[in-house]
Amino acid sequence: MILVLWDIDRTLLYTGDLDRRVYKETFTSVVGRSPTALPARGTGVTMPLAVRELLRVNHVPEQNVETFVARIVAELPERLASHRELLVSDGIILPGAVDALAAVQQARHLIPTVVTGNLRGSAETKLSMLGLIGYLDTTIGGYASDDPHRPALVRIAQDRAAAKHGGRFNRDNTVIVGDSLEDVRTGLEGGARIIAVASGTTSAQQLHDAGASHVLPDLTSATALLRLIAEAQPTS
Repeated sequence: MILVLWDIDRTLLYTGDLDRRVYKETFTSVVGRSPTALPARGTGVTMPLAVRELLRVNHVPEQNVETFVARIVAELPERLASHRELLVSDGIILPGAVDALAAVQQARHLIPTVVTGNLRGSAETKLSMLGLIGYLDTTIGGYASDDPHRPALVRIAQDRAAAKHGGRFNRDNTVIVGDSLEDVRTGLEGGARIIAVASGTTSAQQLHDAGASHVLPDLTSATALLRLIAEAQPTS
C-alpha cells in the first residue's frame, strides 16, 4: 500500500483571493481594525503560522498575538464556509485534477488523503464545494488544525492511515503531491517522497532544486502521475 498525500491549494484547486478576503474579514472582526498587509500568496505555510505573521506585520502588540491567533484560527473555517456561493462560482479545479484524483482513488494499492496547510474545516469546505472530497479519505489526513508545523502532519496522516488500514507507513510508502516549497520541505523533513506539480507560484526548477523526487508541469497526465507514484516506492 502507498499513502498518497494531496496538497489542496494550487495543486487541486484555486480559490483566487478568497482566503485573503477571509483573513482580512476575520482579522477585522477579532482585532477591531482592518489589516494593511495580508499573507503572501501560494507559500503553503500553515494557516496558524500565516495568522501569526499577519498579526505581527500589522503591528499587533506582541502580548496580544497568541490570544488573537487562537481566536482567528477558531473563526476562519466558519467564515470561509459563509462564502460557499462565492467559492462555487469563483473557485477553479485545476487542469487534470479530477482525472488524477480518480486514477489514484481507483488504484487498489493507493490510499488517497490530504496533507495541507489548511485547517480541517477549511479544507473540507473547499473540497466539498468544488466536488472533490469524494476522491479522498479526509478522515486520515493531516491538517494545520492538528499541528502548525507542516512536516509533523505527515506522521499524523501516516499514523491515522495505519490505524485504519493496518501496516506501517513511512518514507518508503508515502508520497506527497504538491506545488510549493513547503510541500517539498514537508516531505523531506516529515518522511515522504515528493511529486511536485508546477501549477502554483513556484517554478519546476525551484521545486527540483529544493529536493522534489519528481516534478510534473501539471496534473493533466494521470498515467504519468501513477507511474511516478509507483517509482517512488523502493523495489528492495
